[in-house]
Amino acid sequence: MSMFRTALLTAALLIAATAGHAQTRPRHPGMGLIQHVIIIMQENRTFDSYFGTYPGADGIPMVNGVPTVCAPDPARGGCMAPYHDPSLNNVGGLHGIADYGIDFNGGTMDGFVIDADAVFCKPPVTAQDCSTDVMGYHDNREIPNYWAYAQNFVLQDHLFSDSLSWSYTQHVEMVSAWSARCNSHLVSSCVNSLSIPNTWITGSPPPIFAWTDITYLLHKAGVSWGYYVVAGTEPDCTNTAQFSCAAYAQNAATPGYWNPLPQFDTVAADGELGNVQTVANFYTAAAAGTLPSVSWVVPSFPVSEHPGQVLANIQDGQAFVTGLVNAVMSGPNWSSSAIFVSWDDFGGMYDHVAPPVVDQNGYGFRVPGLVISPYAKHGYIDHQVLSFDAYLKFVEDRFLNGARIDPKTDGRPDHRPNVREKMPILGDLYYDFDFTKPPRPPMLMSIYPGAGAAHPNSHSADPPMIDTGRGAAATP
Repeated sequence: MSMFRTALLTAALLIAATAGHAQTRPRHPGMGLIQHVIIIMQENRTFDSYFGTYPGADGIPMVNGVPTVCAPDPARGGCMAPYHDPSLNNVGGLHGIADYGIDFNGGTMDGFVIDADAVFCKPPVTAQDCSTDVMGYHDNREIPNYWAYAQNFVLQDHLFSDSLSWSYTQHVEMVSAWSARCNSHLVSSCVNSLSIPNTWITGSPPPIFAWTDITYLLHKAGVSWGYYVVAGTEPDCTNTAQFSCAAYAQNAATPGYWNPLPQFDTVAADGELGNVQTVANFYTAAAAGTLPSVSWVVPSFPVSEHPGQVLANIQDGQAFVTGLVNAVMSGPNWSSSAIFVSWDDFGGMYDHVAPPVVDQNGYGFRVPGLVISPYAKHGYIDHQVLSFDAYLKFVEDRFLNGARIDPKTDGRPDHRPNVREKMPILGDLYYDFDFTKPPRPPMLMSIYPGAGAAHPNSHSADPPMIDTGRGAAATP
């Protein structure tokens, strides 16, 4: 295709893509081709635990396939090196603020087994009878679809969770770039906090989230959004020092650790509580081509990949994500969509890269990041420093002309320590795309494929079998 015809095609696609969003202006050239941003947030995996042996990525330090790092193991003596773990069910470890500090260990990133031993090797359990899998990693043999997405789209190997804490703060920051505690419905009453509100623990009265979230800016700009929740349970304990507890009920109408938006004052004031809805509506909208401009999708425990004593099979989580991606790829919105997939925190699992410190809240440990889009670069590894704030930055640049959740400009002054989307260290997801090329066709995959074939050093270049028909969605 000539350069002239390519330019005409790109211009035509841009006009078509921006026709439904006349009220917004994308910040970067070609960005208007993206009309639908979809953020899928799974649970509790580090980059090394899923992509530590992915070719070309900043993975587990190895020489000739043998890890050159290990973590001290006081219960059994010596230290434990990363190892391939074929198990589809993992236990993981604690992942609160205190555990982050132990695992981080002053930046040496070698406290993971020490922390796990303190949980699993308490007397009367002997060292011979206790075990931990926090140093285990998976590869193409267990998660072939995730590796196939990386091989065919974009893998991010320096994506950090937003905070040095657990799921609650990650999900709150994912939609607002801050975690706070509010004493009243006045936004000025909110102060920085990574602790879960006590009223959420007791259940009465409900906690107050009065600070500004991204939906406030989207609503003002007339940009549609949806937050899709799988009904079921969420496993995290309110006491982050407690490893297991009774699972909490979860559905679209029930605020929770993975579903914080119903608690935000702005969502209720804007009359948009109904935008938090069942995941069944996501599949319906994808099939009809009526996805909102911005979507978030959160799982329930069985399809979350969340480690713990009550175990979630990682292939069930992979099947759930594949079903979501297949649904978008099979529908009319695929040619104008950007799908971001990540995992909300580290879950006690090992990672060797010390996270940057941007403020008192984080960053947290590295998590895997995937970008799936007809405009995503092919087989590209993005080495930029990123966090979940980059998702907000991308949404703001695409739909809000670069406006930020900024107390100096958004009309709702709060006491957040900084504007996370403006941090100089934060990369730009725009560079994961190539808008000069025509959109690529869908890549539908079986939701339960056979294992990928591993080659030496546990690396693999073989994607799983590709379906020629529409893949089914995993049953939530």
